[in-house]
Parts: sequence; C-alpha cells; structure tokens
Amino acid sequence: MSRCLFVVPPLVGHINPLVGVASELESRGHRVAWAGVPEIVRRLAGPDAHVFASPASWADADRPVRPPDIRGPEALRFLWERFLVPLADAMADGVRDAVLAFRPDVVVADQQAPAGALVAERLGVPWATSATTPAEFTDALAAMPKVAAWNDALLRELRLRVGDPEGTADPRFSPHLVLAFTVPELAGRPARGGDRIRWVGPSLAARPAAADFPWEWLDPGRATVLVTLGTANADAGGRFLTACAQALRARADRLQAVVVDPEGVLGGPGTAGAAGTFPGTGTGTGASMPAEDLLAVPAVPQLPLLRHADAVVCHAGHNTVVEALWHGVPLVVAPIRDDQPVVAAQVCDAGAGVRVRFGRATADRIGPAVDAVLYDPGHRAAARAVGSALRAAGGAAAAADHLEQLLEDKEHG
Repeated sequence: MSRCLFVVPPLVGHINPLVGVASELESRGHRVAWAGVPEIVRRLAGPDAHVFASPASWADADRPVRPPDIRGPEALRFLWERFLVPLADAMADGVRDAVLAFRPDVVVADQQAPAGALVAERLGVPWATSATTPAEFTDALAAMPKVAAWNDALLRELRLRVGDPEGTADPRFSPHLVLAFTVPELAGRPARGGDRIRWVGPSLAARPAAADFPWEWLDPGRATVLVTLGTANADAGGRFLTACAQALRARADRLQAVVVDPEGVLGGPGTAGAAGTFPGTGTGTGASMPAEDLLAVPAVPQLPLLRHADAVVCHAGHNTVVEALWHGVPLVVAPIRDDQPVVAAQVCDAGAGVRVRFGRATADRIGPAVDAVLYDPGHRAAARAVGSALRAAGGAAAAADHLEQLLEDKEHG
C-alpha cells in the first residue's frame, strides 16, 4: 500500500479528472489525500475526502477579478501575476505541512498548482504532473521570446521562495511522469513533455448531483443541443448565451436547447431567471417551468446529459470538449481566453467541430455552425473517431497504472 497526495488549485475543471484517479487508487488499497481548499475538494471528491487545507479557503474576496474582455498576452499576464503565482505562494506552507504529515510516496501536482511540484522537489518526494489541459504541450510562447522569458523569470522567483533553489525541473512538467487527460488524436504531437507524457484520456467519475433535472422534458423526436460556458466564464457569457438562445429557438421545429445559465441572464419563462420548480419535482431549483424549445438552468448533470446530446456549444474548455467527444458528440467552440483557443484549434483540426469567434458571435453565425455539426456527417464521424481513441486510452484506471509503475520504478531505482 502506498500513499498519494494530490495537490490541486481551487478550480473545478482541474480537480474533477483527479477524483476518478483517487477513487481508482483507493480501490486498489492505496491511501489518498489532497492538498487544496477543503470546501471545494470535498464538494467534488466527497465529504470524507482527506484534505490538508492549502489554502484554507477560497472566498470571493480571495479571488482575483479578471475583466471579462481581457484577451491574449494580457490575459496570460493576469493569469500568472494575479492568480497562479499568488496561489502558489498561498499554497506552499499547506503543501509542505501535508507532505510532512502524510508522508506520501508520490505527489501528483496539477500544472496550475506549481507549489506541489516545487515543495515535493525540495523535500525529495517523487512527483508526477496532472495535465488537465494540453495547452502547455504546445509551447505557445515559443513565438514570443520576451513573454517566455518573463514567464520563466516568474517561475525562478517562485522557486527561490517555496522550492529548492538548486532545482532545475519545470514545475509544469515532472521529469518522471506527466498524466495527460487527452489523446494524440485530439492534441496532436506535443512540443514539450516528450516521452514523459502518458496519454490517459478523460477521467470520468461519478460527481455530486446537480439540481434536479427534468429528464421528461427532453423530446426524443428532436435533436438536443447543450450550451455551456463552464464554471469560470459566467462573467463573460451574457451576450453569447442570448445569441445562442435566439439561434436555437429559431430552429425549434427540429431541435431543443439546454442552456447552462448560472447568472440567469436569459430571464423569462422557461429560464433560470424566473422563480419556480421543475415539473413534478416539487423543489425549488432557481429555474422555472421549462418552455417547449429551450430550458435554461443554473447547472446540469453534464455527463448523464451528454448521453442525450446531439451537439454541444461551448467555450472550448478542455473537460467539456473531451467529455463531449468521449460520447461522440460534435461541437461548436467559441474560445474566450487562456487555453481555450488551443483546445478549439484541436477540435477543428480533428474535424470534430466548428469554431465561431466569441466576441463576434451572433445568432446568424451560431445557427449555421450548429446546423453544420448536426447535419454534416463528417463532423459526427470525426467526433466518434476521437471518442473511440479517448475511451481506449483507459482514463482513471490507466492513470492509476502509470502512478503505480512510477512507485515501483522508484522503489527499485
């Protein structure tokens, strides 16, 4: 029996893939603990998850507020200077305490929680990287040497504060093992990471139930389109969701839309902006009686719903993309920022979807894009082909296999 410590940022999309890996390791007799924000980790991994607070909380006051219109290099600067580096500094003491108390045989550090890698290296504990998005594999900064130098300087300064000053490993790429929750059929050939990468595909595990969902509302005689911008883009999504609603309602004779609308921007009958209950549930959910053509709700049970979906319109968030493709569902992608343009390009290069520009997306542009992925057989065939590769990669079980191999190699090395 070995001990594994997962170090994660307070981001749903970076924790969810590791929940399945943790469960798989526990089923094999290993002990698992987490270093992260207890409230968020336990909400996703279960109330009994063993969590070392790192940091102790992630209240609204702790979160940097990123302007919704920030893009490109400025978005990258904001990500590192206002979020990733301050988060690493805030996590460092908690991660160190967790390693000293739990004494893990291996640390699994998310790429956006570099404190995990740096502290593990300093304390001499083998560590693996959890890459929940393929963006870092592309070496996107290679064409921007000044930005790359600035980024490297930030990491060097962070290492001096929380890691081993003599260390040399990039905290985003373990020298031992990088778990990539995608496949080359989607991500392409990596520019960084090399033979350390193990392609395991999405790790799909049971998740806490979302608010009651009216499954009886779905009409099997019409195509179902899911519209979602993930958990971190509500501030930027009002205009886009409105355009989606207009485009999809214009096609109500042949499709129905489920829109994830946490802010209730689509106010009115059949949307999350009106008070009421789902039919037959008798419980308040923040959503009204569904309209015939469009259902807007604050949250959905995404994995079960994807079994019924015929197309997904999204921001090209990596988890949403690979989960849709795992089910063979083609996509309309409208990337906003961060890694999303990279993921969107991968979807289109694979032939599994169509891209629209988020900032210029109107109903007249979204509608034809949805038509293309619904009715062009090439997109669906490509989505199914990528889905086959994702399913064959092995997911959580494959990730657990690679971690066990790392432990065995270290034991005999």
